[in-house]
Amino acid sequence: MESPRHHIESAVIAPGLLSNPFAHRLARRLRESDIPRLELSPAAYRSLSRVEDPQGIAVVVRQRWERLTRVGPDAGLCWVVLDTVRSPGNLGTVIRTIDAVGAAGVILIGDPIDPYAPEVVRATMGAVFAVRFVRTTEAEFDRWRVRQGVTLVGTSPHATDDYCSVRYPARLALWMGGERRGLSDEAQARCDRVVRIPMVGKSDSLNLAMATSVLLYEVFNQQRCGASRD
Repeated sequence: MESPRHHIESAVIAPGLLSNPFAHRLARRLRESDIPRLELSPAAYRSLSRVEDPQGIAVVVRQRWERLTRVGPDAGLCWVVLDTVRSPGNLGTVIRTIDAVGAAGVILIGDPIDPYAPEVVRATMGAVFAVRFVRTTEAEFDRWRVRQGVTLVGTSPHATDDYCSVRYPARLALWMGGERRGLSDEAQARCDRVVRIPMVGKSDSLNLAMATSVLLYEVFNQQRCGASRD
């Protein structure tokens, strides 16, 4: 009943809300496991749930964090680095895209971002359980990327290089800025390269989740096309 990365602490089941064969099978598996569980009435379960149409099964899962010193720079497509995200929906979408392209995971600089907040977890549509999370400091991150030979690429609407004109290396981290101000001047100065996503409309920028998706799929397509030529 457990993901290879996550430990289920306990389960909550409302038998009266189980409405399809899959839910009944899952509830039966939970009952047959050694996972502690609590069965509630539909009314009690709804009082605890934050969704409009609760499905009748919930689990308490232990958060999983990894140390930066123990992760490799080439564990997946690339790493995504975040230091400021205000919207749970944006963060959830970024996590979903990271999972979709097979990126290594998310490196969070500092403490303000919580990928396990309920609103973020819902926005990931389950991808939160497939993505690796690292929390670190700027200084520790700088030491790690230099030691591991990681190329750090940031974004700015004022950058000279179009994101499509850059050849992205295997050991790569994409540092994405916040929704309001983008990547700070200080963060851009730390990057090995800064790229822009061209725009011809009246808007001056894409939102964080969209910009991250655009860059991740460019890296994904470059590596996929490169592999197909080999």
